Amino acid sequence: MTINAPEGTKDLLPNEAKFWNRFKQTAFDVFGRYGYVPIETPVMEQTELFVRGIGEATDVVSKEMFTAISGENLKRLLDGGSIKSKSRLSMRPEGTAGVVRAAVQHDLVPQGAAPAKLMYAGQMFRAERPQKGRLRQFNQVGVECLGADAPTIDAEAIIMLMRFYREIGIPEGSMRLLVNSMGCDECRPAYRELVRAYMNEHADELCETCMTRAEINPLRAFDCKNPGCAAVMENAPKITDHLCDSCREHYEAVRALLDGAGVAYNQDPKLVRGLDYYTRTVFEVQVDNGMGSQNAIGGGGRYDKLAEEVGGRPTPGLGFALGFERCALALEAAGVELAPAQQCDLFVACAGADAPEVRNAAFSLVQQCRDAGFSCEMDHQGRSLKSQFKLADKLGAAKVAVLGPDELAQGKATLRDMATHDETLVALADVTAALR
Repeated sequence: MTINAPEGTKDLLPNEAKFWNRFKQTAFDVFGRYGYVPIETPVMEQTELFVRGIGEATDVVSKEMFTAISGENLKRLLDGGSIKSKSRLSMRPEGTAGVVRAAVQHDLVPQGAAPAKLMYAGQMFRAERPQKGRLRQFNQVGVECLGADAPTIDAEAIIMLMRFYREIGIPEGSMRLLVNSMGCDECRPAYRELVRAYMNEHADELCETCMTRAEINPLRAFDCKNPGCAAVMENAPKITDHLCDSCREHYEAVRALLDGAGVAYNQDPKLVRGLDYYTRTVFEVQVDNGMGSQNAIGGGGRYDKLAEEVGGRPTPGLGFALGFERCALALEAAGVELAPAQQCDLFVACAGADAPEVRNAAFSLVQQCRDAGFSCEMDHQGRSLKSQFKLADKLGAAKVAVLGPDELAQGKATLRDMATHDETLVALADVTAALR
């Protein structure tokens, strides 16, 4: 029986794997200009971290987390026993909670210190129904800024995110940036009750899931994909009409900074985040083409209460995450082709491949070119010269050095430019110089 990758996962084949590496490097280059430094956290955390940090009532925690359990603990549960809380582990469904946990555990934000600006890249895991743009194992890049509550941090992160998309190649005209404020503990509880009351008034028009959310977290109803529910929630009370003075001033300051930077955006009072820890500024980048129903390619917001939720001192925070697979779909829809994984500056072809001295000289020339920093290949299967040229073309070789008994006797190689087909006779010692 053929064994395939698990449902909801995918292999990153060479071209995609190479793009993932470039994706990460571009992100780290862009974010590094803003003072962000790398951090790596485990792909498994204690389940309690996500229950406390993300919120037990969220779909992520209640339905979508993968639990990791050892064989010994599984046997203990099957025998009717229990396992210690520290042995209850879950695969990370998102990156923020783990980064904040690390910052709290290692005191990365001492009182009075400059904010900690952290960036990460890696795999996340959610037990969702697989569909286009939504996998059970997916790759994310993200940032977290801990220790600053100024609106300049919010605006800086949004500008930085849009700059990354531009540098990775997603056309600006294919994206739209949405911004909103979710208020704070002073104003959101009253607003939540207004939404709950509105939903109860329209209970016969809303789906069962939305009415369940009405009791637990009514703001999640704004996320419902049911067209009927979306139409009802379109007329629900808007958070921006019910912000406290402090939240309103913060939101207006963020928008003024974005306006000053020339960043185009749409205000969307229905934009909410699915995780409980968000406060004040939230934002999302969407595309219309190539994504199916999952049109968000990245987003985030402020979470000024999360550090306390995971056992730390009060520490304001803001972050965002962007999905690699969804960005790849957006690029594909925009007609942007991925660079091939195979890069070859020079292919060394043997004329008279049966002659050991020719193959040995070709092997030495390949090593010489690699030592000089060039990507170089040769035939290892005794192909004909014609087949070697076909292989060189398949590998995308920029140049081919032909080495045969005649060339070897002269201490030279015939160097062919694969684009122009021009040929020159070059001394073996000068091949690397010719490549430059």
